[in-house]
Amino acid sequence: MFSVADHDFMARALRLARRGLFTTTPNPRVGCVIVKDGTVVGEGWHRRAGEAHAEVYALEAAGTSARDATAYVTLEPCKHQGRTPPCVDALIGAGVARVVAAMRDPDPRVSGGGLAALTAAGIAAQCGLMETEAAELNAGFVSRILRGRPWVRLKLAASLDGKTALGNGRSQWITGAAARRDAHRWRARACAILSGIGTIRADDPRLNVRDVATERQPLKVVVDSRLELSPDARVLADGRLLLASAAANGANADALRRRGVELLHLPDGAGRVDLAALMAELGRRGINELHVEGGCWLNGALLRAGLADELLLYLAPCLIGHAARGLFDWPELESLDGRRRLSIRDLRRVGDDLRVLARIDPENSR
Repeated sequence: MFSVADHDFMARALRLARRGLFTTTPNPRVGCVIVKDGTVVGEGWHRRAGEAHAEVYALEAAGTSARDATAYVTLEPCKHQGRTPPCVDALIGAGVARVVAAMRDPDPRVSGGGLAALTAAGIAAQCGLMETEAAELNAGFVSRILRGRPWVRLKLAASLDGKTALGNGRSQWITGAAARRDAHRWRARACAILSGIGTIRADDPRLNVRDVATERQPLKVVVDSRLELSPDARVLADGRLLLASAAANGANADALRRRGVELLHLPDGAGRVDLAALMAELGRRGINELHVEGGCWLNGALLRAGLADELLLYLAPCLIGHAARGLFDWPELESLDGRRRLSIRDLRRVGDDLRVLARIDPENSR
């Protein structure tokens, strides 16, 4: 169905899409390559929301050479008027002969309709080339559209015996500088960074992107059931902060509001924050990827609630001992049948540490 050349050009479009890794939120990352007679005549990628889509940039670069050409695009072209005009109309107007899309757009305003509109205009429209790669690049966007919540990635740093901190809470630094710098790249691609009040009190983090260049700072989100966050905490120093609490009000509430904190009252009926409701709220706010840097309690709660999708785990070549703190608050199992299954998606060395990217099996099958 698809030729070797088709694969090569779509791979090029995917590389272009990755250039928007840190900037396109809440929009998907999309790349487009225009090819005529085996030669690339135009290419582009979506840079940020409100600006032109990938197809428009590619068509502008191609000019009149776009007529009778093939457009390779990593996501089905849109057919609705949003902040920018429909890309389907641009492709039809340019006179392209063929459009190859990596995946359908999950947005119900588009899904299948863009391809159908192209076909109705006499353009050969195909879909499914390198679909898995395209979906991985936009896992957060797909999650938000189809599940109504972000793609949730738990970032963890531990010793080889699986400990994240000493018994007294000290954890800086288990991993090396290279691993911490790499973790900031993952922060930069996320739409929001989530932590819990325990981590805020123990480490007083800033929860911002520092070690890599970025055009924007992710939204900061803190889970704080009893509204205990100090108005002097470093997390308030820069950037927007959303605080989810189970308390309707508290001694700190007014002081936090004066510092610009937005308070969300999301009780679960047991004195804790309703994490599912928080994820739904973040989805409504256009959060595609949520980067979690919490302690064992928050990590365990997200995992038990079925709200964690992926682990980004840095393992340091050291041992801390059984009395130190672990990765998850997790009930003791009586049988290995109850273990949570993971699939390793990537394993590599970063400085002196190992980085493991593991997908959580939602079915928990053995």
